Amino acid sequence: MTIEEIPGRPELRNDLGPLDQLRAGRMTRRLTQLALGLFLYGASLAMMVRAGLGLAPWDVLHSGLVRHVPVTLGQMVVLTSFAVLLLWIPLAEVPGLGTLANAVAVGLAADATLAVLSAPDQLWARVALLLAGVVLNALATAAYIGSQLGRGARDGLMTGLARRTGWSLRLVRTGIEVSVVLLGLVLGGVLGLGTVLYALAIGPLAQLALPWLTVRLDP
Repeated sequence: MTIEEIPGRPELRNDLGPLDQLRAGRMTRRLTQLALGLFLYGASLAMMVRAGLGLAPWDVLHSGLVRHVPVTLGQMVVLTSFAVLLLWIPLAEVPGLGTLANAVAVGLAADATLAVLSAPDQLWARVALLLAGVVLNALATAAYIGSQLGRGARDGLMTGLARRTGWSLRLVRTGIEVSVVLLGLVLGGVLGLGTVLYALAIGPLAQLALPWLTVRLDP
């Protein structure tokens, strides 16, 4: 989900640099919402892991990489985020406070949640956990985007490639996510019903939540 893909949301600003983001006012609300959104995003990732029915596209890659590198899933999310941020350099993307917070906080929250959340035994409970994880992920996405403190590393990669290539955001996003899923599968990542459900539901659900979670900035 990227800011540019949200139709009819003129109060969402994607043209603000890091200093302008900080000068735009309402920082207490925005920082609180950013922190809560990033924590819930990591928690939703852990919920999908414990459900065991398939992960979001980037998490298919993360789950594959941890089979070959001695780190936790959350640590791999952090490492991958910073690796993706390096790709911002030739794309001339500029990170914001939320970008750097996203790169660190989501992985830490995922590991913290995995430490206390057990996998259910019954199939119905796993399905319920998967559905709750997808819905929570959408709310978390809307919360951190709505705070208007900078896009995440993967969002910035999509928008930067779209700007440089002239391709549509949807085409670029699809190409990236298909690529990371295929690479994740090669590495032994977890693909399943949850992956398909996430791909179909995350956009509409996050868009539905954005009107309530977008913080209007000072002129």
